[in-house]
Amino acid sequence: MYALKFISGKYQGGEFPVKPGKQIVVGRSSDLDMVLVEDMVSRKHAKITCSDGKILIEDLGSTNGTFVNGEKIKQARLKEGDRVLIGTSILKLVAQGNAPQMDDQQVKKKLEEAAAAAAARQTRSSSMTGKIEEVPLPDLLQLFGTSKKNGVLFVKDVHEGRIYLRQGRIYYASIDDNHDLGPLKSFYRIIRWEVGDFELLPPDPQDFMIELEEPTEALLMEGLRQLDELRRIANDLPAPDARLTLAMPLNAPLRDLSPEQLDMLQLVYNTGTTQTIIDKADGSDLEASLLLVELVKKEYLQVA
Repeated sequence: MYALKFISGKYQGGEFPVKPGKQIVVGRSSDLDMVLVEDMVSRKHAKITCSDGKILIEDLGSTNGTFVNGEKIKQARLKEGDRVLIGTSILKLVAQGNAPQMDDQQVKKKLEEAAAAAAARQTRSSSMTGKIEEVPLPDLLQLFGTSKKNGVLFVKDVHEGRIYLRQGRIYYASIDDNHDLGPLKSFYRIIRWEVGDFELLPPDPQDFMIELEEPTEALLMEGLRQLDELRRIANDLPAPDARLTLAMPLNAPLRDLSPEQLDMLQLVYNTGTTQTIIDKADGSDLEASLLLVELVKKEYLQVA
């Protein structure tokens, strides 16, 4: 047994069972199986069927399209874990296990309960909310890119991040309204977050002196590459709150260092903890982290 779990949108947290031999028609019309009343959803938007062990989704000529894992589709076969975007609702195909069967009225009641809970969490100005644990930020941004969303993706864990979107293209990012980090460094840092809440807010009219020019797909690919590299060196990198100092005595010759390594040594001398050094360093978190790891290994730096 499978179900479509709402991980964002009106029914966030609710589930709609996918039953063999029965089709689910999604749209704004009140006489359909799954009713999503919003401007971006057509009267009859999409159809989901389950037969012969296959779950298929078909777009019914909707105005704004149906998306599966970030790709606009006419028809596609769904497998467990796939994410479907219809309007501002993101649905994930999940296994139900041995969950008790519910009739249509029970399903409707559960969805309305989920809608009431979601409405209580959602601010008036947001059009979409959800959990990063349910839909990772790279996947979410790919969905937004394909569907050409406008707005500000607000993300909150310990910190507050904002990613600015124009027709699905990422053009700025910031963390805790600290613009000193720069938009690129902020963006690569935000998409590494794995827990927290997200909310799609209306577009922000303010202008920024610097805008990101790389295509969204390129930004996401580079961000994921940096994430893999940072995980690889995680055990060698001093803890964020560790205080770094120049090795005393300094036996390794300074003449062997590159200009970038010398700049990092000076930054360590002037600054202190690992995280502060990475924040102040030019370039990405990965570039700064690699320099620190190398300088520690070559015994130019030590943890105080």
